[in-house]
Amino acid sequence: MAALVYIGTGLALVGILVLLYCVWAAISAKRAGLPDDVLRAKLQRVVVINMVALLVSVLGLMSVMIGVFLG
Repeated sequence: MAALVYIGTGLALVGILVLLYCVWAAISAKRAGLPDDVLRAKLQRVVVINMVALLVSVLGLMSVMIGVFLG
């Protein structure tokens, strides 16, 4: 079960890193002074990436919890 904990930890860390990327991308897009339609398109793409990162992070944390409970 230790492998499940390690895999889950890796997934959670990848998810957190992608979440940090999303924060950076949103801030840089806002500071770029883009027109509203271009800014909206960039932020919609960031939202999709953000949701995927949250899913990966939650799956990783669930794997860690299952590994801890079974181990």
